[in-house]
Amino acid sequence: MQVLFNIPDFVKCYYEKCDNIFNEFILDAPRNINVQMAKLAYGLWSGEYSKTPENVKDPQEPVHIFEPEVAKSDRKIVTGEDILKPKYFYYSKNMGATFSRRENPADSLKFEVEERIQCSTSKKVKYTTRTDYLLSLPIPLDAATNKEELNAFEVKKAEILARGDRLKPDEIVRPRIPLQACLDCFSSLESVDDFFSTAINAKSTAYKATRLHTFPDYLLLHLKKFTIGDDWVPKKLDVSLDVPDELDLSALRGKGIQPGEEELPEAVSTEKEFEYNEALLYQLSDMGFHLNACKKALYYTQNEGIDSAMNWVMEHMNDPDFMDPFHPPGANKNNPNFTPNAAASATIVSMGFTPAQAAKALEATDNNLERAVDWIFSHAEEMEVDSPAAPEVKAQFRDGAEKYKLVAFISHMGTSTVAGHYVCHIFKHGRWVIFNDNKVALSENPPKDLAYLYIYQRISLS
Repeated sequence: MQVLFNIPDFVKCYYEKCDNIFNEFILDAPRNINVQMAKLAYGLWSGEYSKTPENVKDPQEPVHIFEPEVAKSDRKIVTGEDILKPKYFYYSKNMGATFSRRENPADSLKFEVEERIQCSTSKKVKYTTRTDYLLSLPIPLDAATNKEELNAFEVKKAEILARGDRLKPDEIVRPRIPLQACLDCFSSLESVDDFFSTAINAKSTAYKATRLHTFPDYLLLHLKKFTIGDDWVPKKLDVSLDVPDELDLSALRGKGIQPGEEELPEAVSTEKEFEYNEALLYQLSDMGFHLNACKKALYYTQNEGIDSAMNWVMEHMNDPDFMDPFHPPGANKNNPNFTPNAAASATIVSMGFTPAQAAKALEATDNNLERAVDWIFSHAEEMEVDSPAAPEVKAQFRDGAEKYKLVAFISHMGTSTVAGHYVCHIFKHGRWVIFNDNKVALSENPPKDLAYLYIYQRISLS
């Protein structure tokens, strides 16, 4: 939250207007997320809590209400399922779009991703866009610039462990990965097998490229240090990242369809609707995977079996749309006969959403209340269009120059993928400052290479 409240939009929304928020929600203050955000903003920015009281052994003032209120709105905060991203960053963009009706401070982080896919047979293309708030980057270990040192370290490590000794912290050699290599991996051409091409009305190989159609004021780069090993066990990559203070991302700019390119036609299918193997679907979902992801796995493996479906899940679990509602190519996405569960709808409406929004979420999740609430908070932009009579409003994005400077980073301390401690470093007044719970200090040698989430500010905003 220290990093979020270093962004002017959040300060303006919750600190500069905190008195208005307190007065507006005075009767429901303990249960209102706007009030809790404003209280936190006041605590961070007013200066009232940055003075150490005398004769107090532990000056820390815990935030008693904030986290429980956030947890009510997103169960990932409770279960820790979102270990791939700092939990409040995950929540902040949904909170801003859902609770802050007048303005959304998360717009400063929002950008549009452009995906171009080309059928290898017909050479026709299709462009799609989606909204995101974090740019997640893979870490290509084969791009390490210190391979000789790594090989020597592995030999030395084996010798030390064989003697029954432990490695000293200063003896550890980590792979050094340039951030540029991560960006190159993200933007590289990806082969898509079994792609259904509407140009030839058959499966073909396609090639997908991902770019940024817009560039936000503040760009959050999320390095995927948490991954799945060959044994399907979650693990944390112990790497050192070469992160520059300034970035020029001009090469990542997506420009839409280009002269000479021909678009793939819209899908018009007369095929029988795909039927999911219910036994396989149950087995996959019982393992804890999202139902939408399970449906995709069975569709793309054509109900071949649990092993094939599991392999597909493991290969695609980091896809941005992994848990999005799935409709097989050519299938009708709308169900005119859908009737939302009355009790579930009433529960969602009681949370402050409209009946139309509740119905939309329940339809997308097969009338499952828990998943419907999850769906709402992960599809905030779609929930804005809740009246069939109103014209569709295209999402608005800030855009500008692609040159950025590093202003903050967040580090996860520990080797576990389900627990650990977070600290952040923020560049303030020409100096790096570390925030570690209630402890704040200057950082002479900020460990930029060991972080996993970096916040860049557009240079032209300086």
